Amino acid sequence: MQFFGGSDISPSPPVTTGSGDNGHMMYIFNRNGVCLLYREWNRPLKTLDAQQDHKLMFGLLFSLKSFTAKMDPTSVEKGNLGLPQLPGQGCSFHSFRTNTYKLSFMESPSGIKIILVTSPKTGDLRESLKYIYNLYVEYVVKNPLYTPGTPIR
Repeated sequence: MQFFGGSDISPSPPVTTGSGDNGHMMYIFNRNGVCLLYREWNRPLKTLDAQQDHKLMFGLLFSLKSFTAKMDPTSVEKGNLGLPQLPGQGCSFHSFRTNTYKLSFMESPSGIKIILVTSPKTGDLRESLKYIYNLYVEYVVKNPLYTPGTPIR
């Protein structure tokens, strides 16, 4: 079965890069900024409540998308900084790394945003993000009991 990116859904996820417990957090947002799913595994410091954390993460993604579109050297029409971008519009980023974590990001054509926060030593996670998106389509979107826009339980 093929979905986004032309990859097949297989019984096992793509081979992980790096070693050990890499995953810290995972977010799935819809196009309106509603957090559909949030999971954390290795997050030693809990500084915010969940709603505040979701708003900050979505705001970070919105700002980075807007900034990368504005700085795109190949685009003649830059648009205004801060205006919403359509999925696939403008220059996009896939990840950034700090000394304590790496944030990997994927946005589907329908506006679903998947974010993984991992160890900074983790390699490229684009295939893993596509795999997660394919699982989302297969088990959430196609589920007749799921109401679009509501958090995934």
